[in-house]
Amino acid sequence: MTQHEVKVVWQDGLHFAGTTNDPLADDFAIQLDADPEDGGQGKGIRPAKLLLTALAGCMGMDVISILRKKKQQVSGFEIRVKADRAAEHPKVYTTIWLFFVVTGTKIDPAAVARAVELSYTKYCPIANLIKPVVPVETDYQILEAA
Repeated sequence: MTQHEVKVVWQDGLHFAGTTNDPLADDFAIQLDADPEDGGQGKGIRPAKLLLTALAGCMGMDVISILRKKKQQVSGFEIRVKADRAAEHPKVYTTIWLFFVVTGTKIDPAAVARAVELSYTKYCPIANLIKPVVPVETDYQILEAA
């Protein structure tokens, strides 16, 4: 078992700065803030949106790694995330959609589908934390590189 540490320090208003305390790399700072209508100042990402970003980043790293192992010639890759959020507190996400856009040469659709499936079901810890409580739907598009 490994242990991860982060530190989040209040700056002002509802603005916080988080650092990763990563022993293998430089510390990374993340600015967090609330929406202006909730007293935020627009100085950072909203924590709930950071969760969506973490999910997309985690799955993206898995998918790219798997596609490389499958010798797919990927030249571009992005993940678009949308989520429905409850109106009442605790305002949790009720459904999350991830749309993977893979650009490359002769990309095998089965390889992309399998890479997304493996990330979601086996490799991505963020997805595996979320999926028992929030439905996550995935889809993908393949674009042939020019």
